[in-house]
Amino acid sequence: MSLGRPHPRRQIHTRQIVCRGYIRDDGLFDVEADLIDQKPFAYRDRERGDLHPGAPIHEMRVRLTVDNDLVVRDIGCEMAAIPFGYCVGALDSAASLVSISVGPGWRRAVDERMRGRKGCTHLRELLYCAGTVVFQTISPYREQFMSDLGAPKSGEDGLPFFVDQCYSWATDSPVVSKYFPMYFQDKD
Repeated sequence: MSLGRPHPRRQIHTRQIVCRGYIRDDGLFDVEADLIDQKPFAYRDRERGDLHPGAPIHEMRVRLTVDNDLVVRDIGCEMAAIPFGYCVGALDSAASLVSISVGPGWRRAVDERMRGRKGCTHLRELLYCAGTVVFQTISPYREQFMSDLGAPKSGEDGLPFFVDQCYSWATDSPVVSKYFPMYFQDKD
């Protein structure tokens, strides 16, 4: 399916989210996520006044440090550009995520600690993305390079953790049939 040709239009907003995953020398993993919101025109900010085209309305960063079991060991957040100086008060709620697992329930845990008046919508979005990138960083790395450390490749039932987590990895898909035939379940 294609997006097709768009109707005539002009851009009024850009949000860029970039995430990067690292393995640290101490064996822990860092995932950093950056968010930048910009307007392609001069923008009047309530507190900061006139911003030139391309100036960041929001510029925020998050760093999650996690261990091989996907448990958050440390978290750092930064707000380089924000619409109100008062926004920095939302940073404090992020520390409550230390010792939480970046696995099933991650988004719920982020919401419980940072939703609404407790936190910042933009930091929550970054943490959602960072959680996904934790998996993209750690899972392939530990599967290829850490099996000698006993890194888990599957759940207690032996089923690889990613099976049934998306369309292509569904137990009734041709992908599972080809790469994990022992877990394939024909839907007919």
